[in-house]
Amino acid sequence: MTTKKLLTLILCLLSIGLFAQTYPFNGISVNMGNLSKLSKAKSRSISPENFSGEKGKGGMADPSDKNISNVANSWSPARDLGKGWKVNPFVNIGANETYTIAEMTGPGAIQQIWMTPTGNWRFSILRIYWDDETEPSVECPVGDFFASAYNQYAQLSSLAVCVNPGSAFNCYWTMPFRKKCKMTLENLSDKPMRLYYQINYVLTDVSDDEAYLHVQFRRSNPTKGSIHTLVDGIKGKGQYVGTYMACRVHDNGWWGEGEIKFFIDGDSDYPTICGTGTEDYFCGSYNFENKTTHQYQEFTTPYAGLHQVIRPDGLYKSVTSFGLYRWHITDPVRFDKDLKVTIQDLGWKSDGRYNPQQSDISTTSFWYQNEPHAKFPKLPSRDELEIP
Repeated sequence: MTTKKLLTLILCLLSIGLFAQTYPFNGISVNMGNLSKLSKAKSRSISPENFSGEKGKGGMADPSDKNISNVANSWSPARDLGKGWKVNPFVNIGANETYTIAEMTGPGAIQQIWMTPTGNWRFSILRIYWDDETEPSVECPVGDFFASAYNQYAQLSSLAVCVNPGSAFNCYWTMPFRKKCKMTLENLSDKPMRLYYQINYVLTDVSDDEAYLHVQFRRSNPTKGSIHTLVDGIKGKGQYVGTYMACRVHDNGWWGEGEIKFFIDGDSDYPTICGTGTEDYFCGSYNFENKTTHQYQEFTTPYAGLHQVIRPDGLYKSVTSFGLYRWHITDPVRFDKDLKVTIQDLGWKSDGRYNPQQSDISTTSFWYQNEPHAKFPKLPSRDELEIP
């Protein structure tokens, strides 16, 4: 066997190992390794054309009923065609209104979310409640949930999140629930917004070892003591699966020397997992620099990326802004009792010394755990969320 054929065989075997399931298929997690396996799961979908997700209830809005708000919002284009012809494809969410975009009765699991919110993405707050929760397990600005903090399009192609032209947000995190799921979007803006969306899910049994997705947003503006805390006080058993970071640096020079630290199950002064630098954690190296152009080089891969660099324009955009993501899909960080995650805000200054910076850092952390979860910190106010 030639070396080339041997390498090809090794890559094929690695692919099978990466994408095949190691636990019984139940319709919750689907990938290239189990697409051929039959399942008892029932496919359902919620959108403005089928608010309940019920079987055989999609596309029933009546274009002749022009007085029902958000039930026939495209009655005029469909007036010659009648029912079933794109009569109600979106919803309008009023200023300072919280809108319930989905409610599902389980057991089941969300498999994919697509949406295109208008307005300022920092001012739209996504919340998801599992089962009988009164406080959400997911609470995050919708832009940051989809790795898009700056209200400016940047393509992102990964296994967990995709951002596609022109403003299409897609999420592929598996989200099992046992009793029910409730999903809301709060519009903090003083202007109404429009939302097209679709939530694809299955009704299926959920095994005892399936945990719930949790998502938490935090911002340090500026960082205190040159440390940003991503999460703290997580209690329970689970695994940390992803980080999105939006970073605006106020100092000149290279900014990404800070180490990420995972304090697991009682770690106090020193963590179990300690990275070697910010660009290393996000799976890059040496300043994310393109050695030919001597500029930051954006990249987007299945597990990690620097997908967004907003450069100064010589006028009002006076600082560089970065969007980075790291999904722990093949290397989730496991914890049995508790978890804390921090990252240093560190650059360089004169004489080869580290520079403890005071940057503006926002992070969105993704993890799975059993319930109940510890109380989240209070979400920042609208003014504290805004990126001017």
